[in-house]
Amino acid sequence: MRKESRENFDWEINYMNSNNVTALAGVDEVGRGPLAGPVVVASVVMPHTDFIGGIKDSKKISEKRREELFEIIKSEAVEYKIESVERDIIDECNILNATKLGMVRAIEEIETKCDLFLVDGNNIRLATERRVEYLVKGDALSYSIGAASILAKVTRDRLMREYDEIYPMYEFAKNKGYGTAAHIDAIKKYGPCPIHRRTFIKNFV
Repeated sequence: MRKESRENFDWEINYMNSNNVTALAGVDEVGRGPLAGPVVVASVVMPHTDFIGGIKDSKKISEKRREELFEIIKSEAVEYKIESVERDIIDECNILNATKLGMVRAIEEIETKCDLFLVDGNNIRLATERRVEYLVKGDALSYSIGAASILAKVTRDRLMREYDEIYPMYEFAKNKGYGTAAHIDAIKKYGPCPIHRRTFIKNFV
């Protein structure tokens, strides 16, 4: 059996030691780009006593392995929160502000005392009094952000599979709401459904 790399785990331990951090939460989002469905944000406080192999950027893990890690992370995490911001909020306040809203909720609902919330991406100035730092490509570098990305990705994918059963003509189980050619053709043919982001599809309807 191939030994799993623990590079992001060791990076995070070193980061914590260098920044005087005893406990941190990783924060990541999934679903900023799709034409349909929510943006999902997860925050998670992982224990740093035991290493869970395979935790990394969710986009680089097979769907089967993501599902397995999703359950392991939930059972092993000190605490986690998952927030979905639905398409009506996205249309009302734009995707950036909707993402910020989800991140703030996911951060502020964590009850574990954390010295730091490590957020994937650039500085987007979240309106929270919690200590937040931003890490570009954090889902690859940070063990905790990688865990958050898996929680967010699996949650959103499951939601889109549920929507696929309600609106099968859009093939949400396959495209997860992203703007594939087949998805755009379906929007043009059938019009939008209730989970389509109206501000994202105005060129197609």
